Amino acid sequence: MAVGHQHHHQSVLGAMETIWRQQGLAGLWRGVGGAVPRVMVGSAAQLATFASAKAWVQERQWLPEDSWLVALAGGMISSVAVVAVMTPFDVVSTRLYNQPVDGAGRGQLYAGLADCLVKIWRQEGPLALYKGLGPAYLRLGPHTILSMLFWDELRKLAR
Repeated sequence: MAVGHQHHHQSVLGAMETIWRQQGLAGLWRGVGGAVPRVMVGSAAQLATFASAKAWVQERQWLPEDSWLVALAGGMISSVAVVAVMTPFDVVSTRLYNQPVDGAGRGQLYAGLADCLVKIWRQEGPLALYKGLGPAYLRLGPHTILSMLFWDELRKLAR
């Protein structure tokens, strides 16, 4: 069952060609206003919480100090924070990407990131910003855990 607006593109290349023809270069960049803040907030949360979580795990002395398990535990804690701050941006970005557009390529439902965020909050409530939290964790959790673990281990090797 189709949910939301369907764009009816036959392929990725077909979609790019249609967008290019109808909206030009700007059409190919539609939605970047929701994607960039998402990545900024997610990266900030990932790096800040990993460092704090790793230090917290080390202070507890549950694991040997130089063990890779410390970084693993820090990554697991960090992954929860990353998903908590990124999911609202994922919801907003999805709404911005999937809304119908007029002939000029402007969204017909939302004027931009802030407008979409406010409309979701007012019309559906704040918990609507966390739709898909479980699948988001299944996607972002392992990425954060493994990225932070490998980064930490490679940093140790570089010393």
